[in-house]
Amino acid sequence: MALNHTVIAAINFVAILLSIPIIAAGIWLSTQADSSCLSVLQWPIIILGVLVLAVALAGFIGAFWRLPMLLLFYLVGMFLLILALAGLVVFIFVVTNSVGPGHLAPSRLFLEYDLDDDSGWLKQRVQGSYQWNRIKECLSSTNVCSDLNQTYTSAQDFFNSMLSPLQSGCCKPPTKCGYTYVNPTNWISPISVTSDIDCMLWSNDQKQLCYSCSSCKAGLLANVKREWRRTDLILVLTLVALVCVYIIGCYAFRAAKTDEIFRRYKQGYT
Repeated sequence: MALNHTVIAAINFVAILLSIPIIAAGIWLSTQADSSCLSVLQWPIIILGVLVLAVALAGFIGAFWRLPMLLLFYLVGMFLLILALAGLVVFIFVVTNSVGPGHLAPSRLFLEYDLDDDSGWLKQRVQGSYQWNRIKECLSSTNVCSDLNQTYTSAQDFFNSMLSPLQSGCCKPPTKCGYTYVNPTNWISPISVTSDIDCMLWSNDQKQLCYSCSSCKAGLLANVKREWRRTDLILVLTLVALVCVYIIGCYAFRAAKTDEIFRRYKQGYT
């Protein structure tokens, strides 16, 4: 029985370690400008990771000091957390699947993005004027666009760059508008601006740029899709590991209970 409890304690210690990538994934998202400004996913992931840590720690203490109630709490709690993590993994995949791909602009290496290519739950998060004004203000306070001026000194370097979706959508006017390059965030307006609303919304004001453009919303969603998919991969791998650890833990717990029943039977028999 002592061996089984040692095994359970070791398994719960592994579960404690598995909470680290979950928490780290949430913290990483909070450091990304787009996900931080959208402010949807990072806190649920961090909270879930902390709960996995707390439940695994309870299981470790229960196994080390042989406290059956804590072990039972671990088995029930971890089962529910595994279900929650699986639900989150599926949710991330489904909502990012509705974000459309970018398209190549003439004589450019970077992609540009159209909000009409997007649909679903994520698109609704940027549709409301109140929601977008909050996100727009957050984006304008970051260095996402200003850093481009330090990186690219010529038009050709800029046109041949691999801008992030957020930079492509928010930091410059759409290529179809026909603006003339001065620097990455400063452009000369053509004599006749097209009727496209994004072309009219562009401003050389460093606090405005194209933050009000639909292309910025689309770029934000494309950036979020890329980051959330990376996070989802980490969560999937952690989920598989947690399921394996949980199954082994259930087996070890059952073996410990069987040993205890057999020991009591022998004591009663003798």
